[in-house]
Formats: sequence, structure tokens, C-alpha cells
Amino acid sequence: MATAKNVRIDDLAKVKSNLLETQLVEEAVRRGEGEFTAYGAFAADTGVHTGRSPKDKFIVRDKLTEGQVWWDNNAAISPENFDTLHADFLEHLKGKELFAQDLYGGADPANRIKVRVYTEYAWHSLFIRTMLIRPPQADLAGFVPDMTIIDLPSFKADPKRHGARTETIIGVDLSRGLVLIGNSSYAGEMKKSVFGALNFFLPAKGILPMHCSANVGKNGGSALFFGLSGTGKTTLSADPQRILLGDDEHGWSDNGIFNFEGGCYAKTINLSADAEPEIYAATKMFGSILENVAIDPETRIPDYDDVSKTENGRVAYPLHYIPNASETGRAEAPKNVMMLTADAFGVMPPIARLTPQQAMYHFLSGYTAKVAGTEKGVTEPQATFSTCFGAPFMPRHPSEYGELLRQKIAKHGSTCWLISTGWTGGPFGTGKRMPIKATRALLSAALSGQLDNVEFRKDPNFGFEVPVAVPGVPSALLDPRSTWDDKAAYDVQARKLVGMFQENFKRFEEHVAPDVIAASPGVFEPAE
Repeated sequence: MATAKNVRIDDLAKVKSNLLETQLVEEAVRRGEGEFTAYGAFAADTGVHTGRSPKDKFIVRDKLTEGQVWWDNNAAISPENFDTLHADFLEHLKGKELFAQDLYGGADPANRIKVRVYTEYAWHSLFIRTMLIRPPQADLAGFVPDMTIIDLPSFKADPKRHGARTETIIGVDLSRGLVLIGNSSYAGEMKKSVFGALNFFLPAKGILPMHCSANVGKNGGSALFFGLSGTGKTTLSADPQRILLGDDEHGWSDNGIFNFEGGCYAKTINLSADAEPEIYAATKMFGSILENVAIDPETRIPDYDDVSKTENGRVAYPLHYIPNASETGRAEAPKNVMMLTADAFGVMPPIARLTPQQAMYHFLSGYTAKVAGTEKGVTEPQATFSTCFGAPFMPRHPSEYGELLRQKIAKHGSTCWLISTGWTGGPFGTGKRMPIKATRALLSAALSGQLDNVEFRKDPNFGFEVPVAVPGVPSALLDPRSTWDDKAAYDVQARKLVGMFQENFKRFEEHVAPDVIAASPGVFEPAE
């Protein structure tokens, strides 16, 4: 990555650099960017954009990216359009008061990038300072960024002039290490821009970037948790008996795994002290940021059940707000890799052991399901496949990440598990959600090695291995077919889901080895 040394913001605007949390909160309140909650956290709204705008992200198509970016998944912008956009950004910020933070992306000193983030809002500066890794004061002298982000919510793109889709733009020049974000106040765009850059550059070094959470046992034995929204990735990795590395983005090198971030960005929908006590406690701490959460205008008490603004309400807080968080953000190679899915069809077992080939297959598939009623027109469960459990953040072809995962699982002897936190006894609407107590018991058994010596059966539909009995878990739950009153209906539903897997994977078949294709789910005669 070429350093974006040509970004000379200080010559054009008043810049307040590396302000601390207290200073940034004071600035945000003074500027009317949000308000305090009753408990001392800062609350802000992001307006129209209450989530990322992936269709408005464009990568500069040049010599570096032409043959390396997965263009079927990433929109392109010409170098000329980006240069025009850059010039217009610099013109737009003239005379403004901006905030800058110098930060690290990556807890591994050998594989991190230096990031300078300029923001129009003080609370955005607080957000990115919270989410990335804060260097010690001594490292700030002479800090030269590898990557620069300019975040201007007040800038509106001109689709014709800039080659944009709308007035919203996330322009990414990987050659110069420059990201331009305009017409969006959603703070998550900044952190995902850093993740996207690491996703592009790290594979060339043999490092696997991952959209996952991670934790480690107090006596060792780290674990990764892949999963799309609603599968329990954040909840299950926040285990008081284990040390949390991070909740969203990690890398896997020959030296082990490392967090990309220094903070957490958790969903707040239906958040409660009983279900997620550590996250709930963080919402009451000074310096935490509540984003798009309903706040009572008189009491200033947040209402996490109110989704009138969005179902994507968030809280951002430093990792050290979690009592059992890792101080280093690093651990040895994972002993276990967990792939979480919320199977709303009710046909997948709550836990299954995967071969390295099956692990690559399910990693590339990235399956979960939407349930009826969550979106307009969704009247029955719908399969969702997001490759590598994070397709919007993958600049390279998924097969590159999948092959890296396969190699690392084989090299380090990691055991891979597929865990369904979805429905049992029938699909959504008929069955019921997998008991969280059972999921935690199965997870604990896998992490402790208790499942190493139990009897397994081969699932007749998916081909993976499923334990026959696990202490503390009703045996019926381990055989999903047995939980259905109508066994024939189960068989129909299972065949339907298997067909969806097979159809989805056709797009990857020319990019993977034959043994991975052979790991595809196949329909067999069901056991009586």
C-alpha cells in the first residue's frame, strides 16, 4: 500500500488531532451532535443511513486491483472519477473544523496498518478511536499513516461527475490507501473500510482475515465464531469463563490469531441485563456510544425494545469495558472453529463436526436463514448465503479466503464445528428456537474436548458427523428428524435445504478442488 502522503488536510481546515474520550464527548455535546443518556453514555442518531450502504461503495480499478479484486461482488470507480472526487472532498472541507485520530488496525505489530481518520463529527472521531486500537503516546510522534480515511457526512456526491450511484459514496483507492466517505452519518462505514483494506492486503502475506468473534480459555485453547447477523456470534463468544479477544474482526497468521480492533460494536435490539449482562453494563459507561437507540426524552433512559428508528441500533464501547477481555488481543492458533447458523427450516442438528473439506464448503456457503415476518413479503423461511460469513467485506474472490482457512485448519489441527442456533421440532412458525442452554452446553462440551471421545453418527442429508449423546443435552435435540411429529415433512424440508446449498455452491465449483465439491450435502434415504 502506498502511503497517502498527498492528503494535506491540515493546510485546508482546522484539525483537532488525537483528542481523548472526554474531550471528544465535550466537543460532540457542544456541537449538538447528540445527548447524554441517564447513565452517562453518549447517544447519537445517523439519520437516513442506519446501516452500511454497500451498493454505494466503489473500489478504484487500476493496475493493483484489476486482477485481484472480485469484481462480481465489488463495484468499480475509475482513477479519474476518484481523483475528481478527492479534489472535491478537499474543496468541501476548506475552512471546516475537523477531528483526526491516528490509530492501528490490527493487534499484531508485524501485521497491522497505521490509519489516520479525519471526521467532520466529534462523535465519529470518538467512535473510530473506540473501535480501532489506540497507540501509546510515544508512537504518535512521527506517525505516518498507511491508510487515510476522510469522513464527511455533509458532502454529497454527483453521480455523473464522480461515477457514483447516488449522492452517497464510499470511494476506496487501495493503491494510495485512501478512503472517502460522503453523505452518510453511519459510523460503521469507517471501521468496515479498515476491515476491507486488511481483507485485501493480508491474504498476500498468507494471513486469513476473518469476519468473526474470538475468545480463549483461561488455560489456553482459542476459538473462532463465524456467523451472520442473528446467529449468536457476539452472545456465544461473550463467555464469562473465557477471555474475549474481540467480537467482529480477526486475522489468522502463522503466529496465531489477532484482533483487528480495540472495541466492540454490538446490536442493542432487545438487549437486557439477564441475557447479555456484560454488553448491557457497557451501555451504562461513560465513553460508550449508543447509535440509533430510542431514548426517553424526559428520563433519557434507553429503550432497547423500541425499534422505531431501526432494528440495527448499536452500542460501541472499548474492549476493556468487558471484564474478561484480553489485554493483548492475541492468542495461539484456534483449537476450535465454530460456524454458527440460525436454521429456520428446522432440519440441521444443533452441532456437527466438519472435515477440512466440509469446513471450506460451509465457509464459502455462509448459510443462515431469514424468518417469516422479518421483511415484507417473507412468509416462510428463506435461505441466506453470505460467503465467508461476510460477502460485503470481501474484496478478493471467496475461494482465496476459503483455501486459506482450509490450509490453516489442516496445519494447526483445528476442529471445525457447525452449530445451529435456529429451530427444532419444525420450521419457524411450527417448531421452537433451539434452547440457548442446550447450545451453551454443546459449545462448552466442544471447547473442553468432551466431544473428542463420544459416539458420532453421519447425518444422512448433510454428510457431517453428529454426536449421538452429550451429557446435559436431551438426545432428541441431536437428531432433528426425531423432534418433528411429521417425519415425511422433515424429509421434504431437508431435501429442499440441501438443494439450496447445491444451487448456491455452483458459482464456486470452478474455483475449488474436487474434494471440496464432494463435501456438498447430498440427499440419502432417511433413517426410519
